[in-house]
Amino acid sequence: MSEGDGRPQGRRPGSGRPEGPRGAGRPERGRPDGSRGETRPDGSGDGRPGQHRARGGSGRGRPGAPDRGAGPDRGERSGSDRPRNESGHEGNKRSWGTYQKATPDPARRAAFDVLVAVAARDAYANLTLPPLLVERRLTGRDAAFVTELTYGTLRHRGTLDPILAAGSSRPIDKVDLRVLQALRLGAYQLLFTRVPDHAAVAGTVEVARVALTDGPARFVNAVLRRVSERDLDTWLDEVTPDLAADPIAHLAIRYSHPEWVVRTFADALGEDTARLAAGESETGRALAADNERPGVDLTARPGRIDAKELAADVAGEPGRWSPVAVKLPEGAPGNVAAIADGRAHVQDEGSQLCAWTLATAPLEGEDTRWLDLCAGPGGKAGLLASIGAARGVHLTAVEVSEHRAKLVESAVAGLPVTVLTVDGRDVGTHPELPEGGFDRVLVDAPCTGLGALRRRPEARWRRQPGDVPALAKLQRELLTAALRAARPGGLVAYVTCSPHLAETRVLVADVCRRTGAEPVDVRIVPEAAAAADVNPIPEGASAARAAALQLWPHRHGTDAMFLSLLRKPAE
Repeated sequence: MSEGDGRPQGRRPGSGRPEGPRGAGRPERGRPDGSRGETRPDGSGDGRPGQHRARGGSGRGRPGAPDRGAGPDRGERSGSDRPRNESGHEGNKRSWGTYQKATPDPARRAAFDVLVAVAARDAYANLTLPPLLVERRLTGRDAAFVTELTYGTLRHRGTLDPILAAGSSRPIDKVDLRVLQALRLGAYQLLFTRVPDHAAVAGTVEVARVALTDGPARFVNAVLRRVSERDLDTWLDEVTPDLAADPIAHLAIRYSHPEWVVRTFADALGEDTARLAAGESETGRALAADNERPGVDLTARPGRIDAKELAADVAGEPGRWSPVAVKLPEGAPGNVAAIADGRAHVQDEGSQLCAWTLATAPLEGEDTRWLDLCAGPGGKAGLLASIGAARGVHLTAVEVSEHRAKLVESAVAGLPVTVLTVDGRDVGTHPELPEGGFDRVLVDAPCTGLGALRRRPEARWRRQPGDVPALAKLQRELLTAALRAARPGGLVAYVTCSPHLAETRVLVADVCRRTGAEPVDVRIVPEAAAAADVNPIPEGASAARAAALQLWPHRHGTDAMFLSLLRKPAE
């Protein structure tokens, strides 16, 4: 059968699998475990290549993952009790024309629409998905399924596309953008979830038929049936370059990251290509961690609630590094009373640790004027202000974007904070940003965001190596401005959510050389010292390397935040 003929197809006798077009000479293989566990409304899954689906009856997936093959889940449309045939369509004998009358599953259609918005309009999934769920009244398990499909498809795009290319008669880069999103959505279900093959294919084709018309839907049907013939491990064996011959390309496809990001992680972890080619590299573990489901961390605001009380309120656990961190075990953060009344806020534990380290590091002399030079959207400003309020500190929070400045105002409501909508580089020219006017300064600089790819999976496909020089220039200017703003002997914390050396250690070393700023070992703060102990420091490492802190999801369970403390020289 050709790709153009997308009629629903039956099963091969005795195979228990949908039959579809096969390339010449392709072996018939089983399929893997989808390495996708529980889903949460935060959009994250917890699977990665290497933990795949095991065949056997309907047993699709590892223990604890939801089986979406029956009842009100994805194998049947909710509320429908009409019989279906083995291809997952209603009735025992249905033609393509009859099948066209099927109604797309609302959850799959919602996921498809978000994927199209992300691809076509550079939308952000975390901003697009929540209002769409409300608009379409998708709640509970349906909302969780939409979230899983959306974020999982975005995360694993780098693995899905080579597989789709191998299963398609057309070059994948020539496929219409909307058709490509349907293909990715269906392939993700087939290779990374417990959704039965027939439901994954039929459900996605229904969406394509309504959203894209019959011709594209037939193409989607044919390609997905080819993908369904093999499991993920088998596909990876076919489409992934040999590890020893090309370790960067191998890791890029296996763990779904652009090659330049793989190199960036390897450089930051001190691993060369020979180490990568040897297998079992830490770079591979770091990449795999980006495909895991991130948890929800809460910050207990000092002076308003302590971490033990907040943990008891939400039935959570204290964080590992930050003394004000609590892990939210389940449920939506919006339902937490302490967040609603301003006693807590959502914030990655790594971000908390960076702000906590600046606020609690020993400082001689006056300590009443603090500055957050890049404050939007306000998480670190809220924590700094909460810590400082009990010590008579006033915080000035600077944000160049008017929209983000309003978010900061909301985040610090009721705290001793002045919010300025100005450019942080205006230190010395703006009347409220005098040179030498602040005791502690935080510069959480705009960056590539490579440290938060597990939370913003689409960012790995948007950022390019060419973005780094312009960002590094801005970061250098902001850090230099922060040092101007600090009083002699004052402390500056330089923070980025990226492990890229050009945005972290290399940049800090350059600014120190130009300004005379002195690196301060972050281990003077006990909590930062505990986190630093997780990072092996190579023998002979420079003082600047030993002084800074690089967090990692696979080591610390946080975003990959970088922190360097600097002291402005006394005059």
